[in-house]
Amino acid sequence: MLVRELMNPQVVTITPGESAALAARLLSRYDLGALPVCQNDGRLRGIVTDRDLVLRCLAPGENPERLPVGDVMTRSCAFVTPNADVTQAAHIMASAQVRRLPVVENQKVVGILSLGDLARSRACDMEAGAALADISREIRKASLNLGARGL
Repeated sequence: MLVRELMNPQVVTITPGESAALAARLLSRYDLGALPVCQNDGRLRGIVTDRDLVLRCLAPGENPERLPVGDVMTRSCAFVTPNADVTQAAHIMASAQVRRLPVVENQKVVGILSLGDLARSRACDMEAGAALADISREIRKASLNLGARGL
């Protein structure tokens, strides 16, 4: 099965110059966990997650109304093409430790694929489960490392 068969083609994006506050409002309004950050022509520049906003804006005491998304986004984000096999997408998610992948064609974002999309497809149950297990295992390892350091 191909990514294009499962991806959501309705993608909410934001430009790097928009505020972190706008990113937070869009994430909340559309019940999203991540926004692709794109130039006006649709080219992917990065991704901003709710976690990025907390760790790179709120925790250091930045003003989200004044801080541009380009300053808090993850610049080198993983992505997939619409013609990729969903098994390949699941492997990318697992190795990048992400639950959402922008779908890029001709350097432009054309969709987004989530771990939930994979899980909802009966044909991809095993891939989604394996990706989630890999992501969860890495999160547990990181938590144990932090606990061992007394953080």
